[in-house]
Amino acid sequence: MQAIRVWEEVDYDQFHGEIIPLNQPAHIKSIVGHWPAVKAGAQSPEAIVDYLKKHDSEKVVSALVGDPAIKGRFFYQPDLKALNFQKAQVTLGIGLDRLLRIQHDPNPHAIALQAIPVDLVMPDFEQQNQQPLLDKSIGPTMWLGNRAIVAPHYDIHDNLACVVAGQRKFTLFPPGQINNLYPGPMLVTPGGVPVSMVDTKQPDLAQYPNFAEAEEQGQEATLNPGDGIYIPALWWHGVESLHAVNVLINYWWGGMTNAGISPNDSLMHAMMSIGNLSSEKREAWRYFFDYYVFKTRGEPGEDLPAELKDLVTNLSPEQQTQLKQFLGGQLK
Repeated sequence: MQAIRVWEEVDYDQFHGEIIPLNQPAHIKSIVGHWPAVKAGAQSPEAIVDYLKKHDSEKVVSALVGDPAIKGRFFYQPDLKALNFQKAQVTLGIGLDRLLRIQHDPNPHAIALQAIPVDLVMPDFEQQNQQPLLDKSIGPTMWLGNRAIVAPHYDIHDNLACVVAGQRKFTLFPPGQINNLYPGPMLVTPGGVPVSMVDTKQPDLAQYPNFAEAEEQGQEATLNPGDGIYIPALWWHGVESLHAVNVLINYWWGGMTNAGISPNDSLMHAMMSIGNLSSEKREAWRYFFDYYVFKTRGEPGEDLPAELKDLVTNLSPEQQTQLKQFLGGQLK
C-alpha cells in the first residue's frame, strides 16, 4: 500500500491545472483549516455539535444504525440478502445529541448520518464555510457519525472530501483493480453502488487471493481536521472514521454529460442486455462499444456532415428528450 501524494498550500488554479489532470488521488493539507466549523471541531465534540445545531433547520435526514456487534462496519448479513444495519429518519439535532450521549461508550451502536444536503438542512453553513477550490455552483454534502468502516466503493463523479472533525483514513484503489476487489451485489448495496467484499483491515487471502494484487496498487492516507482528499471518478475508496464524533463535507461534480444519464445505469442496462449473451456475441458487441462509446479508433462518424444532428454526431435538445423517452419506453 502506497501513501497518497501530499499537496500543500493548494489554490484554485493549481487544483484545476495540476492536480485534476493527473487523475490520481491527492491528499491536500489544510484546505479548509480556516473554516469556523473546523475550528469548533478542534475545541471538542460538544463544540462542533453546538456549532452544527445552530445551523440546523430541523429537516429530517437519513441515518444508519448498526448493532454494537458489527463493530462499526456497515456491510451485509452473512447471506448477503440483507444489510447488517437499519435505516431511519431523524433530524440533524437528534442525531448529533445521540452521538454525544454514546461518545464514551466502549461498545456503542454504529451511527452514521448520510448524504445530508447542506443547502437544505443547514442553509447558513456554506456561507460561513466556503470551499476555495471549487466553483460555488457545486454544493456541499455532509456525513457524520461515530467510529465506522465503509467498504471500498466507487462514485461516478469526481469527489473532493474535507474533514471537519475527527480523523478519517481513506484507502483507494484504481478502477482497473475491480476484478481484484471482488465486488458484491449490484441491487442490494449499503450505499447505492457495489462494494468490495474484502475486509481490507483483515483480508482473507484464502477466500480473496487476488486482493493481494489490489493491495499492491492501493493508496492510503489519514486526514486530519482541515485536510481534504481528491478522489477521481470511479476510484474505489474505503473510509474509516477514527473518532467518537466525526464530520466530513464532500463535493461531487462531473461524471455525467448534460444528457443526465448515469453511466452506472447504462452499465446495469448493458449487463442485462449483453452480459448473458454467448461469448461470441459479447466479443462482437465489444467492437461496437469500442467504436461508439470508448472511441478507441477516434471519433465515430467523423466522415459525416458536421451539421448533422444525430446520436453519432451531436443531438439537439429535442432529440435528447425524445431519445430518453424512447429508451424509457423500451424498458417497460
